[in-house]
Amino acid sequence: MVLFSQCALADESGVSFWVPGFFGSLAATPQQPGWSLATIDYHTSVSAGGNVALAREFQIGQVPANLTLTARLNASVNATGNLGFVIPTYVFATPVLGGQASVSLVSAYGVVDTTLAGQLTGNVTGPGGGSIPFMRSDSFSQAQWGFGDLIPQFALRWNAGVNNYMTYITGDIPAGAYQSDRLSNLGIGHGAIDAGGGYTYFNPVTGHEFSGVLGFTYNFINPATQYQSGVDLHFDWGASQFLTKQIQVGLVGYAYKDIGCDSGSGDHVGCFQSQVFGIGPQFGYIIPINKDLQGYINLKAYAEFGGSDRPTGWNTWLTFAISPAAPPPAATSRMITK
Repeated sequence: MVLFSQCALADESGVSFWVPGFFGSLAATPQQPGWSLATIDYHTSVSAGGNVALAREFQIGQVPANLTLTARLNASVNATGNLGFVIPTYVFATPVLGGQASVSLVSAYGVVDTTLAGQLTGNVTGPGGGSIPFMRSDSFSQAQWGFGDLIPQFALRWNAGVNNYMTYITGDIPAGAYQSDRLSNLGIGHGAIDAGGGYTYFNPVTGHEFSGVLGFTYNFINPATQYQSGVDLHFDWGASQFLTKQIQVGLVGYAYKDIGCDSGSGDHVGCFQSQVFGIGPQFGYIIPINKDLQGYINLKAYAEFGGSDRPTGWNTWLTFAISPAAPPPAATSRMITK
């Protein structure tokens, strides 16, 4: 679903609320009523050029206040993140609006390691109004351990044969490790609301499956920096083939784009609209545990391309989930007559 590592994501300093790739195959298919638990091991490695590096220097207060807006930073940002997510979910047995309702809570713990190195140039305005050339070489590095923000989610799913539909709403509770003057953070420092809908085609007879989920994020202003990121659009998709009842292979991908300009008194870099695309393979395996429970392992990886105004690179997701097993088919009886 969502991630709050400032190394992986866009908007303010190239960092977004939504982590592209959270949704994937079977996203809209109904689940079995009751409690389930998913864990995700997420790893990302990204880099960015001067635009993102300059935005990050503004955010952490490393750009002099009297440096003109012609400031340029010939630099790069490199970051890695290793986070573990725990996602408990409860699926209600009683239908809601003719569909299946569920509530989830996403929490995370891990480490983000960020390095920024380069040369900042511009003109400094003096007390008398004149300006003099300015140049400075920078090199910063920081690793930060901690908890991410809390993310509650509510979803509704409907099934009509091989067609499945869903809608969801989620948001950011900014409770994670965050300081505006820190290079690495696990929280984003502000609230957000995200909502969208999705579709899954799944034919259990042929094993064909395709899913897509479209969503939009509204970001609240960051009170520490007075920066408000614009509205974001994201689309996650997955296509797979079940080779057997348990083994699944396929492709996953995503598209992410800012469709609104950033704003606020803390915005020193202008509109700063970011985008990125990703694609990669996936493998899934369903593990029967007993008559009441089943496990599911999924490994997917994304290589990013077409990125602008945000860090880009690659990321992997290793998911393990335990959920109620589907009930066995009802036994059929045959009447014998003489």
